[in-house]
Amino acid sequence: MLSDAQGLPLALGVSGANVHDSQALLPLVLGIPAIRSQRGPRRRRPSRIRADKAYHSADRLAWLRSRGIVPRIARPGIESSEHLGRHRWKIERSISWLFGYRRLTVRYERKGSHFLAFLGLAAALTCLAKLTT
Repeated sequence: MLSDAQGLPLALGVSGANVHDSQALLPLVLGIPAIRSQRGPRRRRPSRIRADKAYHSADRLAWLRSRGIVPRIARPGIESSEHLGRHRWKIERSISWLFGYRRLTVRYERKGSHFLAFLGLAAALTCLAKLTT
């Protein structure tokens, strides 16, 4: 899941059980919709991405930089993930918002497409609730 600075979900994805997290980064970044801005053309990509050590790899960093996205990813063995803690709690909070829906806490669906549909519905309801308050 990718979210904005306030923790509202922008892009969602479902993968298999034994798939590494870094493989989900590229489809999620490509799945971000156009963002309406006050002036100028619509933005098609975020200006920067913050992620934990699981997303650190040379090819992923190069791909993000080629698209004009500044990655802020902790380097394994060099940096601590604690520097990202003040930004990471927003992601953890938005995941807890989604798992507040009982159907998503345990995966009852056999097909990933059905689970993704329920996840999208929960994300839409979460965005509606947070934007109307």
